[in-house]
Amino acid sequence: MKRDTLLTLKLPTSSGAMEDYAVREPKAFERPRKPFTRKALAAAHVVADPFSTKEPWLEAAIDWEATLAYRRHLWSWGFGIAEAMDTAQRGMGLDWNNSLELIKRTVAEAGGVVASGAGTDHLASGVHSIETIVGAYEEQCAAIEKLGGRIILMASRALAASARSPEDYLRVYERILGQVKQPVIIHWLGEMFDPALEGYWGHREHYAAMDVCLQVLRNNVEGIKISLLDKAKEIALRRRLPTGVRMYTGDDFNFAELIEGDAQGHSDALLGIFDAIAPAASHALSCLASGDKANYHDALAPTVPLSRHIFRAPTRFYKTGVVFMAWLNGHQTHFVMVGGQQSARHVLHFAELFRLADAAGLLTDPPLACARMKQLLSLHGCG
Repeated sequence: MKRDTLLTLKLPTSSGAMEDYAVREPKAFERPRKPFTRKALAAAHVVADPFSTKEPWLEAAIDWEATLAYRRHLWSWGFGIAEAMDTAQRGMGLDWNNSLELIKRTVAEAGGVVASGAGTDHLASGVHSIETIVGAYEEQCAAIEKLGGRIILMASRALAASARSPEDYLRVYERILGQVKQPVIIHWLGEMFDPALEGYWGHREHYAAMDVCLQVLRNNVEGIKISLLDKAKEIALRRRLPTGVRMYTGDDFNFAELIEGDAQGHSDALLGIFDAIAPAASHALSCLASGDKANYHDALAPTVPLSRHIFRAPTRFYKTGVVFMAWLNGHQTHFVMVGGQQSARHVLHFAELFRLADAAGLLTDPPLACARMKQLLSLHGCG
């Protein structure tokens, strides 16, 4: 579609110069009229409270109403919520106590599907016994189930630090999966997202790790979310899954083609990037449900460069780009993050993110987005 230029602003370049950039009108995306043919969960971010007196590097201060309002936004586009996950800064500013409060509030809101992260992150860093790790998982799973929540079983930094063999992983997961009330989603989060998880499942080599992971997926598992940013590895595991176990892509680089799938299957989705591109992703999934693959790709193709930029290395800082998008689009009144993570990316990163968001038609209110971009540039001495 032809998109008219609405505004022009100056953005910095890698040479240190400022160049004119023409901002175009946003794309028109329609909310879904019927269910998607893929299960689709958006891992959602949290909105910080900028007026809190808590020290941002030490304690999480959350604006609960703005945080829940963003979940309503995601539900309105047809997405389920993956709650208290990596995108919510779990382990990077959001502790277990605040995570449980977040889960409690989101489950009570019940505006759509919710699945919540259970892990071991309330344990102190370092090495622990396998029994201690099992007990930590049990505590968080029980707390979520008490709220009526579904469980995403998150990867454990404590287990990665403490396990001495693949058998230790199998012992922990067998114990937990034997107790949960409903089948869970297993989350294999790669070391590119969290360096502390390198060697998960007892192997540094991912294909060897898959053999261990597949043993875990035999009982009481609804699906697995794999976040390795490698489509070949995801497809390889997808083709080996036990009957009835879903693959949820966590590949924010290659999600479009993985969700579409091939003659041998497809991936469902549990993605952090859906937080930032919800309108385009929802529109695309509706097109896919109607068999309209041309418009599916037309909607999603421009979001892939945006996603690859947001999730570029160091990938763990992608949350900064997700929250920046929410601020540009007026979903929150400030660009302040839990843990002070708004400082995790440089100004040229934000300028390119702005360009790519505009290219994808995702700046929903261009005058507001331009005004806020100018504020950020001024703060960085680029005004």
